[in-house]
Amino acid sequence: MRRLSTFTGKKGFDQLFQPVMELQYKIRDKGKVYRKYDTPKTPYQRLMESPSITEETKEKLKTIYLSLNPAELKRKIDEKLNELYQVYQEKNNLEEVKPDKKQTPHSVTSYVTQQELIGLPS
Repeated sequence: MRRLSTFTGKKGFDQLFQPVMELQYKIRDKGKVYRKYDTPKTPYQRLMESPSITEETKEKLKTIYLSLNPAELKRKIDEKLNELYQVYQEKNNLEEVKPDKKQTPHSVTSYVTQQELIGLPS
């Protein structure tokens, strides 16, 4: 059995709280594919309904499930993603994009010279 820390990240959030629609069957009829899906359930719910899982394992999973808060897990995941994004920005020295400011390309240089004005002799 996995430890509780395994279920505190993104993987735990997905396995315990994100419902998934599993494909039951797929039929091809005259070039068109018809798909039939099962009702959306979390992987945790599918495990609890499975007859191949022992009652002892189901009890352990139930205690883990009841001890977790999905909103708190989501906040922790978002916080970690924000930290990763900030490290990425610092590493690449990215500037903030301002939509109202005209952006100038950094790698392109202008090789066009200004032409002399041609006028009528005075």
